[in-house]
Amino acid sequence: MNDPDLETAYALETPADNQRLYADWADTYDDGFAKNMDYRLPQIVATILIEMFDGQGVVLDLGAGTGLVAQYVSRNVQLTMDALDISPDMLAIAAEKGIYRDTFLGDLTGPLDIATGTYDAIVSSGTFTHGHVGPEALNEVIRLGRRGALFVLSINAEHFEARGFSEKFSLLEADIEDLEHRIVDIYGPKTEASHKHDKAHIAVFRKR
Repeated sequence: MNDPDLETAYALETPADNQRLYADWADTYDDGFAKNMDYRLPQIVATILIEMFDGQGVVLDLGAGTGLVAQYVSRNVQLTMDALDISPDMLAIAAEKGIYRDTFLGDLTGPLDIATGTYDAIVSSGTFTHGHVGPEALNEVIRLGRRGALFVLSINAEHFEARGFSEKFSLLEADIEDLEHRIVDIYGPKTEASHKHDKAHIAVFRKR
């Protein structure tokens, strides 16, 4: 795969497909895709985290990729953050930046080898999207947070509707509180025309 792009990412079907794509994409992701597409979502997620998290404890960055969320966070505050991603190649780039305490390989479509109640906040940018992770992963994601943990999870708006995230959040009412959805632009004005209006839900809530 010589030229990975968003359309290729949206067409992924299996964890193995993800690993192959991001092995090819890792070295050029930041200066290629993120820059050329004016990718704003990681910064938005980071900003909400900074606004709402008191900084006490450890944050898990799910589907951390090359570490764009933590990169924005580290420019403003000092937080202890771990990174989890399915791609060893993307995690290697993230680790080189020196912004995470630890990095872990993990597949959100199955159980994670992390103890229940480990994290004080959990964030994700760009993981809940076409070709990636659906609403069935939310139970496992919520399990990782302690009681009162803050969650800031971006979900591609089309994926949100197509995969039934609204219904899933309704089923999770006993486990979460203070749920709000912020609708945001994924990309800035410099992105290509076909994606300039792409939106994401930012699901912000706390674990009961």
